[in-house]
Amino acid sequence: MTYPAEKVFSHLRAISVRAFELIHDLDARRKLIDQYFCVHPSTSEIHGQWYPVKTGHLPMEWVIANGADPDRRILYIHGGSWISGSLTGYRPFLSRVSQATGAVVLSVDYRLAPEHKFPAGLEDCTRAYQWVRENGPDGKGPVSAAYLMGDSAGGNLALSTLLKVRNSKLPFPTAVIAISPATDFTGGSPSLVSRASVDPIIKPEILPALIPIYLGKHTKLTDPYASPLFGDYSGMPPLLLQAGDAEVLLDDSTRLATHAAEQGCDVTIEIWDGMPHVFQGFAPFLPEASEAIAKIGEFIRQH
Repeated sequence: MTYPAEKVFSHLRAISVRAFELIHDLDARRKLIDQYFCVHPSTSEIHGQWYPVKTGHLPMEWVIANGADPDRRILYIHGGSWISGSLTGYRPFLSRVSQATGAVVLSVDYRLAPEHKFPAGLEDCTRAYQWVRENGPDGKGPVSAAYLMGDSAGGNLALSTLLKVRNSKLPFPTAVIAISPATDFTGGSPSLVSRASVDPIIKPEILPALIPIYLGKHTKLTDPYASPLFGDYSGMPPLLLQAGDAEVLLDDSTRLATHAAEQGCDVTIEIWDGMPHVFQGFAPFLPEASEAIAKIGEFIRQH
């Protein structure tokens, strides 16, 4: 393992231990998770500009690299186990996404559990998607290309939003990018066991623990809006999945890729050797993270 990778793994193990200690202090836990990518000063550098926008109760912000096309727009949905994550914690990473893709990024601060259970976050993401199709950084104006993108819980919500878009008869996004998405609340992925000893941040028991916190008592675990693995991807736009092979959610990506491809969806899946959950946020300190972001840039520029 290289020095940057060792540093990242050590950092994530420390966060995992501290997060367990703060299990009953939600505010402190949320502040801790905002430090997820803060392994080195370089990962906190912002390239370009950012500024807030708000529509109704929904806070969002634009993150825009120099030269990004305001008519090519990415709606980004952050991770954080549906209970944490923020605009601030993702700002440096999203500036690199904007730089690599040549598109502007709208980051959405959707409602979190346990204060707001499912489907509140999905409703916010769907609303943000409708908004970004009609509004750019310079004001009202239609998109030339619109993308859905998210990681972890946000990858789950990006896929769920895609399903919601089709069922609501809204225009499809140009393409969808999901980084280490959680796709199956039934716990059916073999990697929950096979990768448990190498994953530095996520314990397999976290998903069952999140069911009452996020989904509540009345949601079926196979509801595609909760577990996108069970959705219908026939006729859907191109999909890019990225995951590390040192994470328990690996097979949430591989199984979704197989399922969607069998239904005729154009799926690209990239698995990165020895990489942990959402490693892309550790660019430029971690070379593999920079390479993965470059791959995302290539994918979006091709669509």
